[in-house]
Amino acid sequence: MSELGRPRIFLVDDHAMFRSGVRAELGDAVDVIGEAEDVASAIELVNERVPDVVLLDVHLPGGGGQAVLHGVMPHHPEVQFLALSVSDAPEDVIAVIRAGARGYVTKTISGEELLRAVYRVGAGDAVFSPRLAGFVLDAFAGGAGGPEPPAGLDPDLDQLSPREREVLRLIARGYTYKEVARDLTISPKTVESHVSAVLRKLQLSTRHELAKWANDRRLV
Repeated sequence: MSELGRPRIFLVDDHAMFRSGVRAELGDAVDVIGEAEDVASAIELVNERVPDVVLLDVHLPGGGGQAVLHGVMPHHPEVQFLALSVSDAPEDVIAVIRAGARGYVTKTISGEELLRAVYRVGAGDAVFSPRLAGFVLDAFAGGAGGPEPPAGLDPDLDQLSPREREVLRLIARGYTYKEVARDLTISPKTVESHVSAVLRKLQLSTRHELAKWANDRRLV
């Protein structure tokens, strides 16, 4: 903790505008002591500065959030990690929790909720967005000696890249290409390419079929 009792926070996300937004939302209630946009710089700077809590995106250039956890926790197990991601895919959540994160919240969280989550994780509590907690508990129901969860929870879904899964969920929720592009900070043309790839891989023809497919699997 800082001298004023505020948690010392480090931000890891590959979008500078999102990091700025998080800084603004958390305000003076925390001390942000650094930022990184990829795995290599995150590992180096977190090990150097040893924050109380790292806010960690799951999908990053250079290996993803798991790689950051693996590069820091053996050296500084006292550092707490809170995953903050647009993805609510079960495989993403379970993987990063198994790697050592203390919590996982999605980027739809409000600033006030995020601040509470940061303080709770800093105190050693586990924090999850409500709809994510269920399958985390299911995955760990066997306890520490229980079986590892399968690498993929759905063979069809496993065909898709992490970005394609993000696009799939947003499209299935009724987002337009422009809205998906804005949320994921990519171009509408890139969204269109991802949707075409998803439809091809899942052997679907229309966005309506895609939405039904996602709803049937409770992915939305």
